[in-house]
Amino acid sequence: MRAFLGAFGDPGHAFPMLALGAELVARGHEVTYETWSRWREPVEAAGMRFAPAPEYPVFPTRERPMNPYEAVVAAVADSRPALVDASPDVVIHDVLTLAPALIAELEAVPTATLIPHLYPVGEPGLPPFGLGARAPRTAAGARLWRGFDPLVARGLERGRQELNDARRQVGLDPVTRPFGGQSTALVLVGTFPQLEYPRTWPEHVHVVGPLLWEPGGPVVDPPPGEDPLVLIATSTAQDPDNRMLRAALTGLSGERLRTLAVWNGRPMSPPVRIPANARVTSWLSYARTMPDCALVVSHGGSGTVGRALASGTPLLAVPHGGDMPENAARLVWSGAGRRLPWPLLSPLTLRRAVRGALADTTLAARAGELAAWARVNDGAARAADLVERLWASARG
Repeated sequence: MRAFLGAFGDPGHAFPMLALGAELVARGHEVTYETWSRWREPVEAAGMRFAPAPEYPVFPTRERPMNPYEAVVAAVADSRPALVDASPDVVIHDVLTLAPALIAELEAVPTATLIPHLYPVGEPGLPPFGLGARAPRTAAGARLWRGFDPLVARGLERGRQELNDARRQVGLDPVTRPFGGQSTALVLVGTFPQLEYPRTWPEHVHVVGPLLWEPGGPVVDPPPGEDPLVLIATSTAQDPDNRMLRAALTGLSGERLRTLAVWNGRPMSPPVRIPANARVTSWLSYARTMPDCALVVSHGGSGTVGRALASGTPLLAVPHGGDMPENAARLVWSGAGRRLPWPLLSPLTLRRAVRGALADTTLAARAGELAAWARVNDGAARAADLVERLWASARG
C-alpha cells in the first residue's frame, strides 16, 4: 500500500501521525509524510519519505492574518504536486490539516481522518465540546445541555459555509453535513475510550487509543531521595510565561516530594529560584520518566495525558486553552486525575491540589487500569489495521 500522511507541525498533531506512519512502514507499506520541515529527520529515520508542508499558521496572527480556510486553499495549490507524485492508495490527514483531504477528493483517493484527541463532534444531551464541562448525571441535566444545541448549530453552520467557500475555490462541490472536513469512510480517534462520554458512535468512527511517539530525549536524574516524584510537564503550545512552572517550583518547595520540571525551552524571565527538592531541564523522555512518577502536573494537552495514562501515572491538569479544559474534565470524570482551574492557579492552590492528588490512591489505581488497557490495545497498530481495511475495501 502507498499511503500519504498529512499533519501540520504542532507536536500534538505531528507526533500521533508519525506514530501511525512508523507502524505502516513496519508492516511493509510505502509511506509519504507531509509535515513541517522541523520533523524531517525523525520522519526519514522512521523509513518514510518526507514531503515539506507549507507552513501556514493554523490560526491567524497579526503578522500573518491569513484565516484558516484561506490557508487551506493556498495549501491545496502548494501540496497537490507532492500528493500526485506519491500516487497514494489512501490519504490520512490530521483533523486540522484539510488540504490533503481536499486534494485526495480531487484525485479520487480514499481518505481517512486522524483526530489525535477526544472526539469533538457533539451529541444532544452532552455539553458542547471544549467547555470542559462534565457529562450530565440526570435527565434534567441532559435537557439543560440540549438548550445549547441551537447555538452550537449556528456555529457549525458558519463553519460549513466557510469550508464550502474553500471547496468552491479549489473546484469541489459543497457539503451539506457539519464537520465536512472529516472523512465519511474512516475517522480514527486517538484517545482512550475510557475518556469518552457514553454516546452513539457512527460506524466509521473508531476510538483506537493514543498514538504515542516522542522525539526522544535524555533521562534526567531526579533529586535524590525516596519521596514521591512529581513531574511538571509544561505545554509546548500554551503558557508562554511559564506561570504553571513558576507556581509549582514555589508552591512545592519544602514539600516531602521530589520535583522534576520541564520548561520546554522557554526562558523564565525573571528567573525563579529552584528549590533543593527540584530539578529543571529543557527536555526529557516522557516515555522513560513517567512510569517512575507518582503524579504528572500538566496543562492537560492530549499528548501528555495519553503518555501519562499509558504509563499508569495519574494527572493533575491545570488547563490553559485549546482542548485542555475538555481533557481535564474527562480526567476527573474517568477517575484518573484531578483538575485545578487556570484562574485559581497559585503556589498555594497548586500545593494543595498536589497534596490531594497524591493522597487519593484511587487515582493511581484507575491510571493503572488504563495503562493495562493500553498494553494490549496499541493505538498505532489499531489505526493501521483500520487503514489497511479501508485500502482493501477500496480495492474491492
